Amino acid sequence: MSNVVEKFIRYAKIDTQSDPNSNTHPSTAKQLDLSRLLVDELNALGLANANLDETGCVMAKMPANTGAPVPAIGFLAHVDTSPDLSGTAVNPQIVSNYDGCDILLDQAEPIVLSPATFPELKKYTGQTLITTDGHTLLGADDKAGVAEIMAAVEYLAGHPEVKHGDVCIGFTADEEIGQGVKTFDVHKFGAKFAYTVDGGEAGSAEFETFNAAQVRLKIQGRNVHPGSAKGKMVNAILIAMEFTTLLPAGQRPETTSGYEGYFHLNSIQGTVEEVEAHYLIRDHDRQKFEARKTLMRAVAATLNARYDNRLTLEITDAYYNMREVIEPVMTIFEIAKQAIQAVGLTPLVTPVRGGTDGSQLSYMGLPTPNIFTGGHNAHSRHEYVPVESMEKAVEVILKIIELHTAGAGSR
Repeated sequence: MSNVVEKFIRYAKIDTQSDPNSNTHPSTAKQLDLSRLLVDELNALGLANANLDETGCVMAKMPANTGAPVPAIGFLAHVDTSPDLSGTAVNPQIVSNYDGCDILLDQAEPIVLSPATFPELKKYTGQTLITTDGHTLLGADDKAGVAEIMAAVEYLAGHPEVKHGDVCIGFTADEEIGQGVKTFDVHKFGAKFAYTVDGGEAGSAEFETFNAAQVRLKIQGRNVHPGSAKGKMVNAILIAMEFTTLLPAGQRPETTSGYEGYFHLNSIQGTVEEVEAHYLIRDHDRQKFEARKTLMRAVAATLNARYDNRLTLEITDAYYNMREVIEPVMTIFEIAKQAIQAVGLTPLVTPVRGGTDGSQLSYMGLPTPNIFTGGHNAHSRHEYVPVESMEKAVEVILKIIELHTAGAGSR
C-alpha cells in the first residue's frame, strides 16, 4: 500500500462520529482518539510544535526552509464522521483492478455497490477502490483529507530540498455538526490563507458554498379523546403537515441541483399534543436566502393566525457563502486550479451544495477554498474512494505549495 492508503485505513478504523445532541466540545470524546494519534505522528515527523487544544483542534506548523519571505499557507481537514450512519467497527475493503461491475459489499444481506445506481463508478474501471463492508460509512469524508495532508507532510519532512514557506496544518473536530471551527484560533494558526481538503471527485475545487440556516419549528396542539373531539381537538401533526405544504414543493433537495436553493424537512417527531420539526434552508444567493427565511416566517404567521398562535419558529444562521470573501483574493483559487492541471487532471469547478469549515473560516479572516479528496457517496454505506484519486490529492497539495512558493515574490 502507498503511505496515503495505509494512513487512511488506519484512521478510518477509529470511530470519530460526532453527536449533534451533545453539549460538549468536542461533541464526542472518541474524536480525540484520532486527534491524539495525529499529534504523535506529526511530532514523529519533526513538527515538535504540534498540539491539541481542549476543543479537539490539532495545529502544527512545518517551518519555512527558504530564505525568501513566503506568506504562510494552511491545509485543513476534519477528523469527525457524520452522525447519519454508524462509524463503529469500520472495515475498509480493497477492490483491486475494479472491473466496472457490481461490487458485493456483504453477501449475507446482500448489499451491493452498483454502477446502475452510482454510474460514476464506471470512471474508475481498472483502478483500486476502497469501499465499506456495507454496514457503516467509510469515513473518507474527511479522513481521506486527513490522510492526504499527512502524506504530504511526510513527503516534505523527508525531502528538505523542496523549498517552502511556513506550512500550517489543522485538523478540526465536529465539522459534520457545524461546530468545527467555532472556537478556531485563526491568529494562532498563522496562515495567510488555507485550503480545506474536504471535496469529492478528483479534480474538483470549490470557492462557493451555500448560505445556510437551521430552523426549529414547535407546534402546540390540544389533545382530547377522539370520541368527543369535535370543536376541541387541535392536531399538531396536521398543522405540521400544513406548514410543509405551504412551502414550494419544487424547492426541496430531491428536486434541485447546481445553484438552486431549497427548504429541507430534516426531522420531525411528535403527537397530536405537540410536534417539533427541524428544517434546513440553503441558497447560494444571499438575497434569495433571506427571502427563504422571510417566507418561512410568513407561513408561520399565517398558521398562527389560523390556529391561535400555536407555532413557534426559530431560525439560526449557520454559515454564509464564502465566495464573497474569496473573490477579492481569487489568486489563491487560481493556484489550486493550476496545481490540479499540473498533475494531469481537469479542474472541476462547481458550487458546493453544502458547506465546509472554509465557509466559516473565510468570514473569520482566513480565506479558505476547498479541494478534492477523491471520495464518493459520503455519509453512506455505499461510500468509496479510489486510491489513485487519493494519491493525486497528495500531489495537488504538494504542487500548491510549490506554486505558492515560486510565485510569492510576485504577490
